[in-house]
Amino acid sequence: MPNAENCTLAELDTAAGAAVSLRSHVRMMAIKALLVGISHDQVAKLYDTTRRNLCRWVDRFNTSGIDGLIQKARSGRPRKITADKRTKYIELVQRPDRANETHWTGKKFHGYLTRQLDEQIGYRTVVRWLHEQGFRLKVPRSWPNGQDEEKRKDFVNLLRILLGDPEIDLWFLDETGIEGDPRPKRRWALKGQKIRQPYLGAHIRMSATGTVCPRTGEFYALIFSHSDTQVFQTFLDHANSDISFERPKNILILDNASWHRGDEISWGNFEPVFLPAYSPDLNPIERLWLVMKSEWFSDFLAKSKDQLIDRICLALNWVVNRKDQNQKTCAIKTKL
Repeated sequence: MPNAENCTLAELDTAAGAAVSLRSHVRMMAIKALLVGISHDQVAKLYDTTRRNLCRWVDRFNTSGIDGLIQKARSGRPRKITADKRTKYIELVQRPDRANETHWTGKKFHGYLTRQLDEQIGYRTVVRWLHEQGFRLKVPRSWPNGQDEEKRKDFVNLLRILLGDPEIDLWFLDETGIEGDPRPKRRWALKGQKIRQPYLGAHIRMSATGTVCPRTGEFYALIFSHSDTQVFQTFLDHANSDISFERPKNILILDNASWHRGDEISWGNFEPVFLPAYSPDLNPIERLWLVMKSEWFSDFLAKSKDQLIDRICLALNWVVNRKDQNQKTCAIKTKL
């Protein structure tokens, strides 16, 4: 029988009400039932346990009081992927070529573990383990194959020098094409539900040429139907006329498009510096175009060129007016 001197019935009631687990609550109520005179067989039947278990609870109560009835945290089942295999499997995920694979999916990696390494492990356990190790499914970025790493490092070192000169402002220039057909974005939908986005297929397209100063967030852009040397010169003429330059020297960083390289180009207040070949990641205005298109041209359908131009004007004005955000979006990265 439980020792009634260990606690009062009121204390048992309070502890049972505050129990963090159902098991602890049941044990305390079973002890209370015994203390008020209910037989062991009746209590065991009432709380769906065996008489042997009930006797264990009584022993714990008599030894440690209410604390003996509190369920302790359980260690759970042992890990399927043990610590000694962890390093080996992480290296395998990062180097699929060691298993004659180009990349891993969850199913491929699970199949390799079970068939080739004879691991008795479920697919969900493998996926959970991958997440625990910090792995996530990602879509690789397209990356040009013709980059010169030495030239890229030299360019980044030049950026560091230019950024440290208080007499210099850096401006980054780029052109972007904008189409009238929508660019659908991912969205939540019911399983099995078909969601559609209309398009015209008319291939309405315009181009925008823009430049941004990451230090101030100032942005300037014009809309054109295409890009060539004459169009580029028109942009430079307007930019030199409309922009109020704050510093005496303004470096214009741009890519190696043929229309940027003409000997007859008049640069005005700008001094050109060309990006290394195949290095759009070093031009922060590329990130600004992505933000603008995501905000203004996802799921947008232009039925005429005029309608597309009107939308582009709204989008460019929106970028012009978000200087503080432009500073963050176009922050210059000096690490490769």
